Amino acid sequence: MRAVVQRVKKARVEVDGEVVGEIKKGLLVLLGVGKEDTEYDIEWMANKIVGLRIFEDEKDKMNLSLLDVNGELLVVSQFTLYGDARKGKRPSFTNAAPSAMGKQYYERFVDYIRKNYNNIKVETGVFGAMMDVYLVNWGPVTILLDSKKTF
Repeated sequence: MRAVVQRVKKARVEVDGEVVGEIKKGLLVLLGVGKEDTEYDIEWMANKIVGLRIFEDEKDKMNLSLLDVNGELLVVSQFTLYGDARKGKRPSFTNAAPSAMGKQYYERFVDYIRKNYNNIKVETGVFGAMMDVYLVNWGPVTILLDSKKTF
């Protein structure tokens, strides 16, 4: 499982001009599911993201997590995180999960956070839809995560 995590002042996702998910201060997560992912990857990624200490404390040091700042979470599916462009100019997506698996794991990821961190507001995009994502990246702070720890 891969994620691009961006600390935001606000973010929203629209489908056909309609807002389907919106948050204030928190994290925008672009989430990709790999074909080799398991339940372990879902739990590892969810716990890692919620616990990331990328918000400043009173000494302006990144030391606080989403939980510490009562932040919100916007999760958007993005299979293109598994795009491999090492050869040629057209990315290959053979390591991305098939659509049905991707949707199932994306939904399980969101459900895991809602169940285990019920004090975090979680909003989502629409799996498989063409989405417009708007954000104000705060910092900017952007973190790349991979549950297989390939980077």
